[in-house]
Amino acid sequence: MNKTQSIVVASLLVGLGLAACNSGNTRRNPGKTYAPDMTYSRAYDAYTYNPNFADSQTSRLPVAGTIARGHELPDHLKEGDTTAYKSYTTALRFNEVEMKEGQRLFNIYCAICHSPELDGQGPLYKSGKFAAMPANFKDAKYLHMPVGQMYAAVKYGKNAMGSYASQLDIKQRWQVIAYIKQVQSQNGGDAFAMGTAPVAPAAQANATDTSKAKTGDKNNKG
Repeated sequence: MNKTQSIVVASLLVGLGLAACNSGNTRRNPGKTYAPDMTYSRAYDAYTYNPNFADSQTSRLPVAGTIARGHELPDHLKEGDTTAYKSYTTALRFNEVEMKEGQRLFNIYCAICHSPELDGQGPLYKSGKFAAMPANFKDAKYLHMPVGQMYAAVKYGKNAMGSYASQLDIKQRWQVIAYIKQVQSQNGGDAFAMGTAPVAPAAQANATDTSKAKTGDKNNKG
């Protein structure tokens, strides 16, 4: 390649480079798009202009009286309202698996102070690092304590005990309380009423026999 050819090639390369950098001629519109509503979101991004509202704001509080999907219903308790605590209760009832989960949660979050035996002799207290003895749930003082009062203590904390609202959701709080009440019922407390009725042995046997009979019929038909 001679000198002249080199100059021509260099000029072409420079021209192409300049053309590529010229944003004014860049094509921004891709033309027709298949299913544009799947390609371009019709939702308004947070903090952007929204013509559907008088204040033009996109980020808004939930509509009054509604619950966002995936969130829990509020428990309507207010801190310090001890009258409401004593009458507050739940319609939740727990099966055997859920009760075991309640025990597991108790052992994780509560047993360090109240002990796995629920007698207030947890390892933190026995180590001498706790100023006051934690509640002994087997003591007469707590055997008949309303479940709502216990729930409020878990949610808001009580005395030296802090709130566990961030560690336990609403159902988990009730599972822990159900476990405590189950143990209390076995130690002189009120009859346990937060569990589901177990299947009677006779009914369970009948169900098993019926299931076997149906299986046998299917096999015979085959």
